Amino acid sequence: MAKKDYYEVLGVDRNASERDIKKAYRRLAMKYHPDRTKGDKALEEKFKEANDAYEVLVDPQKRQAYDQYGHAAFDQAQGGHGGFGGGADFADVFGDVFGDIFGGGRGRQRSQAQRGSDLRYNLELSLEEAVRGKTAELKVPTLVSCDDCGGSGAEKGSKAETCDYCHGQGQIQMRQGFFAVQQTCPKCSGRGKVIKKPCRSCHGEGRVERTKTLSVKIPAGVDTGDRIRLSGEGEAGEHGAPAGDLYVQVHVREHAIFKRDGNNLYCDVPISFTHAALGGEVEVPTLDGRVKLKIPSETQTGRMFRLRGKGVKSVRSGVTGDLVCKVVIETPVNLSSRQKELLQEFQDSMGKGEEAAKYRPKERGFFDGVKKFFDDLTS
Repeated sequence: MAKKDYYEVLGVDRNASERDIKKAYRRLAMKYHPDRTKGDKALEEKFKEANDAYEVLVDPQKRQAYDQYGHAAFDQAQGGHGGFGGGADFADVFGDVFGDIFGGGRGRQRSQAQRGSDLRYNLELSLEEAVRGKTAELKVPTLVSCDDCGGSGAEKGSKAETCDYCHGQGQIQMRQGFFAVQQTCPKCSGRGKVIKKPCRSCHGEGRVERTKTLSVKIPAGVDTGDRIRLSGEGEAGEHGAPAGDLYVQVHVREHAIFKRDGNNLYCDVPISFTHAALGGEVEVPTLDGRVKLKIPSETQTGRMFRLRGKGVKSVRSGVTGDLVCKVVIETPVNLSSRQKELLQEFQDSMGKGEEAAKYRPKERGFFDGVKKFFDDLTS
């Protein structure tokens, strides 16, 4: 009886990938395996066909020979290459299919040792420190490689041995019906090796707790939310594996005078109403010292003055921002009787009504707007 084409048996085309072949075989194996078909010879034969087809098509060399010579490539050499009674063990093949699809895999082994965890250190800076940069000393509690065993976890003069339970694979295979399930080896926890004589200092962990002191250069211009990565300064890895990284998270405290927005600084500058009316010069603070700011006459409260290049130098682009000063006119307090008389004389000197409006155009505009608002409501 002529054998069926293996690609037709699995229901895949001739260009199918290895993954597609395994998925197709898994589907047929679930459907036709004798444990499920309860002695149905016709369905058992379909399982044998699927098993034969899978053994050939999943192997690159066998598949190449089959594509070139067909069934003849195996009939003369083996007199029939396998079937259900011969060839690969079903549990092994099925375990390989499940492993490839779900991330395990026969013969695959968990990494011998895992890289150490990354750590985060929260560093608080003043605005001045953030703008100018500084060298900070950090004390970081962490896990470091054990000096006594060099990170291996084994006592001096001994070493880790191959696990006799999983034979160094890190995984074991559990049969459940016709399934073969891969599980992490319970004896070696997937490492493939066991330590029979643990180091007394680290108790076989290869790591010990310690507080490291690190000197870190903080670049000028950092801001809240910036992170500085220190490669290899995190926790030591298991059993000599590489260490993780340390991330220094920057937080800049609020400043009594300045507010920062990107590379620009902002501050309020209080001035007297005489300065605002007559004009003059006032001293304003910058991070480099005091500078004089010229106030033109008739300046209104809330007006902004920009001082170029007096902000923060960007840590990324190198461009320096500006200092923006907002003028706030301060009403005098604690006046003497004479000062009150003088202010009243000043008020009277501006007259009333239309005569006074030319001195206070915003006030007149406001009340004209209020009047129009109420007129519109009643009309």
